[in-house]
Amino acid sequence: MPLQIAPSLLSADFLELGKDVAMLNKSADIIHLDIMDGTFVPNISFGFSVVEPVAKAARIPCDAHFMVTNPEKWVDRCAAAGVSMMSFHLEAAGRKTRSILRDIRAHGMKAGLAINPDVPVDKLFPYIGAADYFLIMSVFAGFGGQKFIYESLDRVWELRQRLLRKGNGALIEVDGGVNEGNAAALADAGAEILVAGSSVFRSEDPAKTISALRNCR
Repeated sequence: MPLQIAPSLLSADFLELGKDVAMLNKSADIIHLDIMDGTFVPNISFGFSVVEPVAKAARIPCDAHFMVTNPEKWVDRCAAAGVSMMSFHLEAAGRKTRSILRDIRAHGMKAGLAINPDVPVDKLFPYIGAADYFLIMSVFAGFGGQKFIYESLDRVWELRQRLLRKGNGALIEVDGGVNEGNAAALADAGAEILVAGSSVFRSEDPAKTISALRNCR
């Protein structure tokens, strides 16, 4: 599968959000929406007052990454907004994880399961078959602009090997510190969706940077 680039709007210029979404419609594969509640993570980002108009304007899939407690509360509204992909954290969901994944799928969205760098990657293994994609955080959830944790490459590789052994087609997404310097290594390890924030929106030519990331190999 070709590498897909999912720029994170968390790093966009919110005074120019309409222009940035129009640019992503032409240049990117997915629009990544980081939703934080100030409880599961120490920061607050944005809510449905941003998600809904962005999803309406988007011509490519929107991927909502919920870094919140009680993610199950937002499945209905995500689907109603037109979000195509919804992920949440295993650490936040606990025993509710499998039922939330089922609910996301029942609402017609792709279901994703995320973990922070301090959660062993094998904690995802029981959910192979229940999730459409897995999100490996290569920084700690909650803030943009963090440095990439290189041990994430081993985690991506380990998950990819387990998926292959299971014959499962779930995708691996990586979020955090992704740039042109590590994109190829991530792709080689088995990642298929790269979330990039600062490296895209702080570049002189975001569309060119997206293309470079997609064609990193």
